[in-house]
Amino acid sequence: MANTDYQLIILGGGPAGLTAGLYAARDRLQVMLVEKGVVGGQVLVTDWIDNYPGFPEGISGFDLVEKMAAQAKRFKLETKNANVVKVELTEAKKKLILESGGELTCQALIICTGARPNKLGLPGEEEFTGHGVSFCGTCDGPFFRDQEIIVVGGGDTAVQEADFLTRFASKVIVVHRRDKLRATKVLQEKAFANERIEFIWNSNVVAIEGEKEVERVRIRNNNGEESEIAVSGVFILIGTIPNNEMLPLEQLGADEYGFIITDAEMRTKVDGVMAAGDIRSKKVRQVINAAGEGAVAAIAAEHYFNKLD
Repeated sequence: MANTDYQLIILGGGPAGLTAGLYAARDRLQVMLVEKGVVGGQVLVTDWIDNYPGFPEGISGFDLVEKMAAQAKRFKLETKNANVVKVELTEAKKKLILESGGELTCQALIICTGARPNKLGLPGEEEFTGHGVSFCGTCDGPFFRDQEIIVVGGGDTAVQEADFLTRFASKVIVVHRRDKLRATKVLQEKAFANERIEFIWNSNVVAIEGEKEVERVRIRNNNGEESEIAVSGVFILIGTIPNNEMLPLEQLGADEYGFIITDAEMRTKVDGVMAAGDIRSKKVRQVINAAGEGAVAAIAAEHYFNKLD
């Protein structure tokens, strides 16, 4: 067995990483969780979560992560705040190169670096995130019952989510910068047939405005003409970017967008390396399945160690 700093390192401290850490620490593995920022990931900026089991009244993203971290800490999960700039992988040893110049080594690695939504860079976008601006219709749609909202985008995700959001909103206005959608035909047909969906073509949202929450947006068409629309929600659905800059993707195996491909046990192409959460190539990115994947990845790591014995 290779001489390493740890048996297992978990790279990333969102719900997937925290759950993997909980399982690994509870199973008495020599494990370290490495997170470059505050433990919690994107969930920290989620104002309220209504669909995580066990919290019938709902819970804030901050409080949910705090409980996850406290539970892992109870089993003495060791954590380190550090920015990993490069990952080097061999069968016997996995090495994490730190921005500080140091390095960490392990026998097995679970990658939970997550993903981030594409953003428009508009005035008001950051200010109102969690207060009317959302990047996930499935997550936040129920908060906009009987309200008028805007969806920005024209791909599969935007059109599919726009249709989903009509279960709650009284009207969904899709703003697209082109004169036709990029979504697949079957999704387009369903959206065009939905009486609650309206389309504004050849236009861009240029500002999101309000007092404490979203109240209106300003839209500019391709002729330079601006208009104002009163809405209470803006869903920006223009894709997701994997946090993969430090990873050897060719070695691990990734899809065309840079998300890591794994099997059902969260194992990558590299023996002893698993991936879980939003960094994985998949369709559904929710807190609940990130946590479940973290558990599966930790169990896969334990099976890997059993094989080495």
